[in-house]
Amino acid sequence: MNASKIFNKRVGMSLFGVVLCAISVGIFKIAALGVDPFQSFMAGLDALVPISFGTLYVIANAVLLTFALVFDRHYIGLATFINLFLLGYITQFTYEFLQTVIIDPSLIVRLLCLAVAVVLICLASAFYMTADLGVSTYDAVALIISNTWKKGKFQYVRICTDLVCVILGAALFLASGKSVSQIPTIIGVGTIITAFFMGPLIEFFNVHAARPFLAGKKALMND
Repeated sequence: MNASKIFNKRVGMSLFGVVLCAISVGIFKIAALGVDPFQSFMAGLDALVPISFGTLYVIANAVLLTFALVFDRHYIGLATFINLFLLGYITQFTYEFLQTVIIDPSLIVRLLCLAVAVVLICLASAFYMTADLGVSTYDAVALIISNTWKKGKFQYVRICTDLVCVILGAALFLASGKSVSQIPTIIGVGTIITAFFMGPLIEFFNVHAARPFLAGKKALMND
């Protein structure tokens, strides 16, 4: 496979990954059992700031993009901008559409939505990461702190940034007038699952879906 075809494939994988990730976040919101740490921060911000989620997502990520461009541009690529401009609006559309289809979901339906969302976000992440055309602005922050500033191993820095997001998300959510009893809708079992189980599932999809797709059948047969 020539370089041009490989690059086009990587672009397609990045686009697929971002779109699928956005859809999964919309399903997470319908499940209302907690979202990943960065989305919990965005949910708190969304509850407080009276503008559409899509626009708010672009603004928040533009701030993080500025940080990355100032300190280390290495992690910024085409996929970063696809993520920045598409994910928020697709998430908003998915959530609003699902609200018209899944009305007052039972706990069982919410749990099923959560399971679907976890699988989809892991599949999306596998394609997004394997394409290797840049990372999201949020991912770039932890990478810059750990690799450029030598402030510790990535996994520990990521735990710290995730904790900051969760705390800020809860604080902003409460500041918007929401009650403490509503916090589990943005910080709950879904947050725990994404924190501890996404890694192995992403690797599963890397091995069985994303890498084989990028390499192609012929390349795999030659291995």
